[in-house]
Amino acid sequence: MKGIEEMELLILGMVLIVGANIHSYYLFVKDKQLARQGAYRLSEKRLIFASLLLGGIGSLLAMRIARHKTQHLLFQTVVPLSALGTICAFVWLLV
Repeated sequence: MKGIEEMELLILGMVLIVGANIHSYYLFVKDKQLARQGAYRLSEKRLIFASLLLGGIGSLLAMRIARHKTQHLLFQTVVPLSALGTICAFVWLLV
């Protein structure tokens, strides 16, 4: 059984991971909307950075659902790897 401090850290870690994925998903969908409007776009560096900061699952879901950045080799490789890293971080929190 984990102590109170450990449980608080576990919950905080989970909240941060979930928040990072929601933020990453939002950025990808927002960039897709901006692309459709022909407006100023978010940089690819920003999208990749959000994915690497434990937002890989949100990025991957956004790529699949919004069909955004699916043809770019960089995104085809980095986003699934960052999703795997996010899953590993989440599992590490639980162990």
